[in-house]
Amino acid sequence: MPKQSFSRYMLVLLTGIGLIVIAAYTSLTNGSFDIMIGDVVNTLLRIDPSPENDLVILEFRLPRIVIAGLVGMGLAIAGTVIQGITRNGLADPGILGINAGAGAAIVIFMFFFQGKLHGTGWWGIMTMPLFGLVGGLASAILIYLFSWKNGRIDSQRLILTGIAIGAGFSALALFLTLKMDAKDFEMAAVWTSGSIYNANWKYVVSILPWLIILIPLIRRSAYTLDLFQLEESSVKSLGVNVERQKGILLLGSIGLVSACVSVSGGIGFIGLMSPHIAKRLVGVHHNRVLPVSAVIGMLLVIGSDFIAKTVFMPVELPVGVMISIIGVPYFIYLLFKAKA
Repeated sequence: MPKQSFSRYMLVLLTGIGLIVIAAYTSLTNGSFDIMIGDVVNTLLRIDPSPENDLVILEFRLPRIVIAGLVGMGLAIAGTVIQGITRNGLADPGILGINAGAGAAIVIFMFFFQGKLHGTGWWGIMTMPLFGLVGGLASAILIYLFSWKNGRIDSQRLILTGIAIGAGFSALALFLTLKMDAKDFEMAAVWTSGSIYNANWKYVVSILPWLIILIPLIRRSAYTLDLFQLEESSVKSLGVNVERQKGILLLGSIGLVSACVSVSGGIGFIGLMSPHIAKRLVGVHHNRVLPVSAVIGMLLVIGSDFIAKTVFMPVELPVGVMISIIGVPYFIYLLFKAKA
């Protein structure tokens, strides 16, 4: 890596981390109950803590910020991988139907347990990512089956199939939510639109193992993702088992998406926008794109969540809606750019 290129990469990475710290600080200290920075430091370092600050900082705001950051990181990395596998800049876990498959499985979980385990018991919270993984795998298997052509996965068929299967799973989730009672329907409706308002430390514990295991696995495959940008015959001539590597990377991406969906619901467009912004900033090599994309994803979700919960007070928008307000125009821009 040239020295100038590496310096730019480090500058972008450190700037992104600095912006995340600023966004987290702003979200931690501002809201319906403003808190001074001194009170935040005293609370975190346990110097003269107060019950009010403990409740607002440690129980409400801090776990919400942590969940927002982790979800943004997971979705951004998954989106980077999926765009690398498909060689399609419009690919995204939501567009491919993986979000919808994982979400439908978790709605099934919520429907049969009627919300008794969701958000309250450890067993329910730790099990939800597994249900999401099953749904994401089911979606991926169907996508694989319908997009397989002439002994390989056709990238264009992959996108079209993903959109269709995602619509089917979304319809299933909607049907089940309509069968729920009023209380559970409200919870499911807010969750499916993408919300982290109910974040707590149990959710952090449930998502962390997935990120700790899968992100380093994907990071080690950064060079393989670079190779996938070549023609498939060229990649095979280098001795790479293309379908096996695609399967491993896709499985890792599904695991990340499932874990994120289980704690935040269906948040879209992070996996679409983050890789594009990262490639514009640091180039196309995935050993640089993956970390920068993760940082951008974290910043987008933390910043969007703060805007969603404060701009329209006392009404609070789901963070998924706020991100869609940004993501839909960006998707249309990319679509017209691709046509041009």
